Amino acid sequence: MNAGTTDNAPQTDTAQQAASLWRDRNFTTFWSGQAVSQLGAQLGQLAFPVLAVSLLGASEFEVGALNAASLAAFLLIGLPAGAWVDRWLKRRTMIVADLVRAAAMATVPLLWWAGLLQIWHLYAVAVVVGAATVFFDVSYQSYVPVFVDAAKVPQANSKLEATSQIARIGGPAAGGALLTVVSAPVLFVGEAAGYLLSAIFLFRTGDAERPVPAKEQQPLAKEIKEGLVFVVRHPLISRIAACTGGVNFFTTIAFTLMPVLVLRELELGPQAMGLIMAVGAVGGLIGAVAAPRLAAWIGEGTVIPVASMISSLFLVLVPLSVLAPERWISLVMLIVSEFGFAFGVLVYNIMQLSMRQRVCPPRLLGRMNASIRFVVWGVMPIAALASGLLAERLGLAPTLWIGLAGSMVCVAPVLFSPLWGMPKLPVEVQGP
Repeated sequence: MNAGTTDNAPQTDTAQQAASLWRDRNFTTFWSGQAVSQLGAQLGQLAFPVLAVSLLGASEFEVGALNAASLAAFLLIGLPAGAWVDRWLKRRTMIVADLVRAAAMATVPLLWWAGLLQIWHLYAVAVVVGAATVFFDVSYQSYVPVFVDAAKVPQANSKLEATSQIARIGGPAAGGALLTVVSAPVLFVGEAAGYLLSAIFLFRTGDAERPVPAKEQQPLAKEIKEGLVFVVRHPLISRIAACTGGVNFFTTIAFTLMPVLVLRELELGPQAMGLIMAVGAVGGLIGAVAAPRLAAWIGEGTVIPVASMISSLFLVLVPLSVLAPERWISLVMLIVSEFGFAFGVLVYNIMQLSMRQRVCPPRLLGRMNASIRFVVWGVMPIAALASGLLAERLGLAPTLWIGLAGSMVCVAPVLFSPLWGMPKLPVEVQGP
């Protein structure tokens, strides 16, 4: 792969490419399942911290531990999961993962109704759902190129991410409204239903993927190493991994404490938290829609470091919100911060993910994505635990400032890289 390779494929009008995807019944079936799943997932994402902080009285450390439990699987099984996914049928893997997640989520309201729910139950559910999510996400990121033409991969990713952001608008807003009439555990029913419907739509999605014959499979350790080596040696993907991993570590330190900041420190209530998440998702939606246009305007390579800087700069409003003289000012600051952060993150993610999918040999897609996830998500449970410990020892505001400062420093790998001035990201792949 040559980092300077440009896209020599015939150029097609973006609107025509978009229309062709909407006429693709297979894509719309897959898209429908993920839209429902994302909406349900957003209900659960709001329900977890509200349940832990408001109903179970979780401390800062317990909130950090809960977040760590949900992310630990990316660190513990992320690498072998990628090798396994490359051997397995990706759609079947996603269906099984969805069914496991639906069953796990359904246990929370059952335990609550029985009067047995405790914080350790949430830890257990978070671990199970996190492990299933590892397999789902690695398969998901590797699956789009399987049933979508290579030239349409960026458009497919943009549509899927835009839909995800729409769900993040409606999900938290609906969840915040529901919390005024129902208790947090009830929201877990919505998430379980979303995962179940996702499995049904995936079952109806078709593809021509075949499992790798046993005779072509290498020892697991060798296959894992091959994926890691590809990531480390690639001149652009290695920088993406370094930047994303570092930024994720420090933003996790900050965002792990968001429920404590909103619900306890500022006493804004769960409805305010839902509003912050929903408005932030509007920024993400705009970022998802704007990503191809921004890339065409300033360059597909240049937009990656620019978007990374934008997302980090908006984080400054989070620790500043503690100093605001009025609660409504704090709320506005957090909303603006979430909006700008989500905008930058979505532009960054769409462009770097599309690049990774286009330059990686198909046989390495699962291992490449798993290797990336091992780095960029594997640091997050460590950061979540560190967040709880730092907040209890240094205080909430100093810990938020640490998260902000660290995220700004970690944009350096893409800021000082060949991505600047690159009009087109590479598309050619070496190997099968």
